[in-house]
Amino acid sequence: MKKFIALAAVVLVSMATTTMYEQESRAERRADRKAQRDAERARLKAEEQAQDAISYDDAMAALKAHQFVMEADQVMFRNGQTAFVNSNTNFVLVNQGRGTVQVAFNTVYPGPNGIGGVTVDGTVSDIQMTTDKRGNVNCNFSIQGIGISAQIFLTDGGNNATVTISPNFNSNTMTLSGNLVPLEQSNIFKGRSW
Repeated sequence: MKKFIALAAVVLVSMATTTMYEQESRAERRADRKAQRDAERARLKAEEQAQDAISYDDAMAALKAHQFVMEADQVMFRNGQTAFVNSNTNFVLVNQGRGTVQVAFNTVYPGPNGIGGVTVDGTVSDIQMTTDKRGNVNCNFSIQGIGISAQIFLTDGGNNATVTISPNFNSNTMTLSGNLVPLEQSNIFKGRSW
């Protein structure tokens, strides 16, 4: 009987030891996986920040050289409605002293520019750039053609920008959101202008 009790005690102790070891190894594996995930997230975040810094520097250089394109992928109308649009056909272009604003929607109606919207060409004037204490850049200018004004707001840390377009003859303002890129890196399709 003593042998049986001793054998049962040895079995119970070994089962308890095995269970504790399994729980410890399971916790260690979880901790290792969590550490790997955290390291991967930190690496991806660092890569994204480096890419954003490069994009921001390119956008700033293009703004200062007055050779840039703001390719819009979203349009917000005066009443607050938004529409996602194609960045190839919705843009604000400035090339030295000339500028183009084009807005085109995916409709059956071709519009005055032939691609579903309006294209305005003109001369760029009154360019003013300011930077606030957070590093956000505000660039105001007018395009003397049909008569519109545009204001570009570039946020610090990337090339994300918003453009507010204000026609001189009515109050139908429009806000475009997208990426500001140098002229040589843009991929746009320009319709007929009037």
